[in-house]
Amino acid sequence: MQCRENHYFSSMEKNLRRQFSQQFGKEALLAAAPGRVNLIGEHTDYNEGFVLPGAVDKRIYTAVSRNDKNVLNLYANQYAQQLSFPLDDIQPVDGWPTYLLGMIFFLKKLVHLEGGLDVLIDGDVPVGAGMSSSAALCCGFGFALNELFDWGLTKMELAVVGQKTEHLFAGVQCGIMDQFAVLHGKAGHLMKLDCRSMAYEYIPFDFPDYKIVLVNTMVSHSLAGTEYNIRRQQCEEGVSIMQKHFPSGHSLRDFSQEQLMKYKNDIPDPVYRRCIFIINENDRLLEGCKFLTAGDLQKFGEFMFLTHEGLSRLYEVSCPESDFLVEKSRSMPGVVGARQMGGGFGGCIINIVKEDKVENFASQIADLYERRFDKRPEVYITRIEDGVKIL
Repeated sequence: MQCRENHYFSSMEKNLRRQFSQQFGKEALLAAAPGRVNLIGEHTDYNEGFVLPGAVDKRIYTAVSRNDKNVLNLYANQYAQQLSFPLDDIQPVDGWPTYLLGMIFFLKKLVHLEGGLDVLIDGDVPVGAGMSSSAALCCGFGFALNELFDWGLTKMELAVVGQKTEHLFAGVQCGIMDQFAVLHGKAGHLMKLDCRSMAYEYIPFDFPDYKIVLVNTMVSHSLAGTEYNIRRQQCEEGVSIMQKHFPSGHSLRDFSQEQLMKYKNDIPDPVYRRCIFIINENDRLLEGCKFLTAGDLQKFGEFMFLTHEGLSRLYEVSCPESDFLVEKSRSMPGVVGARQMGGGFGGCIINIVKEDKVENFASQIADLYERRFDKRPEVYITRIEDGVKIL
């Protein structure tokens, strides 16, 4: 497996270096930033709760070099787009370039950047599938610039810059999980991150007989940005109501299920359902980490199914396609857990599947989905890998 991984990196590196030289007439520094999965702990990050992500072997590649024109020159292989932006007045724009512009805008508040940049982007992190392609783009670019200019910024500083870019240049009020996972990933481990204190620990995910299989609904989660922000506002409303009874509480993690239920009549029903999901999800994550540490993947998988039920019925960020896939996965041989992953309203379902059942699972789930929705889902077989690196 490692040999194939090294060969893939080597081939990709050669192709990108060759193309960059043809495009810009010089050599480049290359960074590879992974997508991420989150095994459990969804929508808890912006509620100062816990998350359990891992970096995976799908990546965004960034080739970058300096220029002396104070211009950002971009080329993206995925879109066959070539664009240029002046850097003396950086503003948000439509589409993927806004992430790179945002990173430059906020980095310039921390460090000195003189001149411009030539950048080539490529990769295999599927866009709109809930694998955080935007975080991989931001963090890979930031990591490459940090190396190129020897700024000495920490990974956490780069993660915060990536989060600010999502907030103010892309308009999504995300938590810190995606950027953190891209930058701090470790092969064979998940990361239990406390999104309040930013303390984290690596949790072993050492199950060689199982694979993480993502099934893409092929439903673009276009609602996710708007609805994501609404869910965040509803959680904040719930906290504000609960603070009247428990003034020391600052986020949903500070309240128990019993406390919330006691004052249920004070809380609008949609807000109550959002809040109870988040409180239960935090509890599931902390208990789930104990199961993983003890090597009990079956118990952990049961929690994944419970998470999906909550995402669908309480947080209401699922969709008919996601619910269908989880329902079918639950009854298929070798599947220990499955749920909607990411912001919701489409994207991927994450499954943990016994390795000797993966091929049959992938074929069968795709056939069932195609018959039901008249479109064939993409299936990605992944493993937990290291975070961003310089090639």
